[in-house]
Amino acid sequence: MQFIKKNYRGFLLCLIIAIPCWLLGQAFPIVGGPVFAILAGMIITLLIKDKSSYQSGITFTSKKILQYAVILLGFGMNLSVVLQTGKQSLPIILATISTSLILSWILHKIMHIPGKISTLIGVGSSICGGSAIAATAPVIEANDEEVAQSISVIFLFNMIAALFFPTLGTIIGFSKHSGEAFGIFAGTAINDTSSVTAAASTWDSMYHLHSATLDKAVTVKLTRTLAIIPITLGLSLFKVKQAKGDNQKVDLKKIFPFFILYFILASLMTTIAINMGVSPDFFTPLKSLSKFFIVLAMAAIGLNTNVVKLIKNGGKPILLGFICWVGITIVSLCMQHILGIW
Repeated sequence: MQFIKKNYRGFLLCLIIAIPCWLLGQAFPIVGGPVFAILAGMIITLLIKDKSSYQSGITFTSKKILQYAVILLGFGMNLSVVLQTGKQSLPIILATISTSLILSWILHKIMHIPGKISTLIGVGSSICGGSAIAATAPVIEANDEEVAQSISVIFLFNMIAALFFPTLGTIIGFSKHSGEAFGIFAGTAINDTSSVTAAASTWDSMYHLHSATLDKAVTVKLTRTLAIIPITLGLSLFKVKQAKGDNQKVDLKKIFPFFILYFILASLMTTIAINMGVSPDFFTPLKSLSKFFIVLAMAAIGLNTNVVKLIKNGGKPILLGFICWVGITIVSLCMQHILGIW
């Protein structure tokens, strides 16, 4: 009862922001509900003179609800399909993820960009946008402004990719009779699911391929999503090693991302159930709830974000995001050419 009394005001405020932003995201998937929610939260927080009665609930929503969203994301993962059809794209996925992480680390050193923002942008660019940032932020203890900065950068290049990549695919000569090449390209070079869907659906519409490109792109994208597991576990182990090196007392419960284990469990449950004959549609409500939870958490993050500070510090992160995005695009195309897909 005390928990509800402490948190309900902030949670309700986030919910009031999240519901219309979720609907806007459905209407404009190229932008997406999470971006609308962050923007709305940043604007509304300027209008609230005293947030003290809301703060506990806002913090709960931005931290815990974000982790619940990642756990529920596991119910969208049929590991049998992902592993079976994702093998072809695995070398490309590994190459693009490595490229983004290496570039973000190098630019963090050269441009003196804060380490947590560099990590979030590198992981978000290479894996799956907002979902990867949601999974990584608790592990590296990123604050809400760092999360908002990273999401904003990822959104910018998501939108550009969704609009530009179908034209780019035509210019460079992807097959117009098969959705395979462009589907793999969209699935490996665009990070957020909504933008992958938008680009792949556009290609299908342009060349009358029904849903061939979309099916391929989404499967490749789901394969990329699995990289959340080794990345978050690797970062947590790095934090343990770093803490020991600094002679700090290590609390494994605080550092280890236990919610990732629940994500894995949800994925295994989904895979076993589908292989036993349960319809994939059974898990659709849980997948939708996961996406809504991300929108809800982003509303809270927006409420905790100083928009003036965000704009003032935005130049270097945007440049970092741009270089990671270009690097991933080039490596994806080169790997497809090497593997004979394009």
